[in-house]
Amino acid sequence: MTFQAFLIKYAEIGIKGKNRYLFENALVRQIEYGIAQVEGSFCVTKASGRIYVNCLSEYDEEELVEALKRVFGIVWICPVMQIPDEGFDDLRRKVVAYMKEMYADQDITFKVEARRSRKNYPLNSQEINVEMGEAVLQALSGARVDVHKPQVVLRIEVREQFVNVYSVQIPGPGGMPIGTNGRATLLLSGGIDSPVAGYLIAKRGVIVDAVYFHAPPYTSERAKQKVIDLARLVSRYSGPVQLHIVNFTEIQLYIYEQCPHEQLTILMRRYMMRIAEKIARKNGSMALITGESIGQVASQTVQSLCATNEVCTMPVFRPVIGFDKQEIVDVAEKIGTYETSVLPYEDCCTIFVAKHPVTKPNVHIIRKSEERLAEKIDGLVEEAMRSIETVVCRPVG
Repeated sequence: MTFQAFLIKYAEIGIKGKNRYLFENALVRQIEYGIAQVEGSFCVTKASGRIYVNCLSEYDEEELVEALKRVFGIVWICPVMQIPDEGFDDLRRKVVAYMKEMYADQDITFKVEARRSRKNYPLNSQEINVEMGEAVLQALSGARVDVHKPQVVLRIEVREQFVNVYSVQIPGPGGMPIGTNGRATLLLSGGIDSPVAGYLIAKRGVIVDAVYFHAPPYTSERAKQKVIDLARLVSRYSGPVQLHIVNFTEIQLYIYEQCPHEQLTILMRRYMMRIAEKIARKNGSMALITGESIGQVASQTVQSLCATNEVCTMPVFRPVIGFDKQEIVDVAEKIGTYETSVLPYEDCCTIFVAKHPVTKPNVHIIRKSEERLAEKIDGLVEEAMRSIETVVCRPVG
């Protein structure tokens, strides 16, 4: 069956108060963005607490549904038959025809679930349930009623202008529409964790920018392209990602020359956070995002995270902080970033890691080490800020 409309259901937006329309409008905009690359002509409309994607031309249903499954704020995607109200007998005929086309040769259990927003309809909800259930039983030889655990729920919604009929609900990603909860800046490496962190924060309605620390010639152009590709993959869910590429080589070399090598990772992370915060403030972000998970590596022990966090005044969101590696991998595979993340192009942290990095850094000792950098470090940071390359990453194809 070819459907000419899809009913979009949301959840959290429904509990908003007088400003609910702002969240609905944001969801409409994100749906329009999300389906812009789908071949065909579509119109997204909003009516009485319902959002519809109306299909105005031929289209690929699988492609459209896959695009909608990447729009945060959508909980269910329902291919719907919209029937003009021309009397109950006409509705019954069309509902039976729908069920025959959808389930003609199947042994199914079903129930009818009717709702009326138009209370002057000739039948109430329970009467519609009974009448439609009887009609379907007579028309489909393999159908049986089960009101407790049916395989198929035939939903009939009597609206003002038409009647919605549907029996399929495809899960969406949930969350909140992008743009409803501010902006944050992701420290994006080429690994598995940080793209997942960006995805999870975007799911809460946050616009995500990103910062990547590049260290040529120690990291290759392929490593840089890998991060751009990851940002594009995340942008399928988050919308366009502004990726700020920072040349970090001189800062890393200076730290390497001046400071104890077992502290290198912590010291470099502290300067990354300082620079990321400068970039975030410049671009209107209100928080930083990292992919850190407690105990995963030396720089992610509780003591190391405290040492890193000390240099930040912005909130730092760590959405995978309590995940184990497999849980992070599962999300990466789900959102399509895993295969790119495991490509063997090393980032700047990997290149400069010490043989025996400190796992329980003392903040006072770390500050003492940073005093050795005082002569040149501010100038190197300013130079890095001046040479930032910004790439706007959007989905490809």
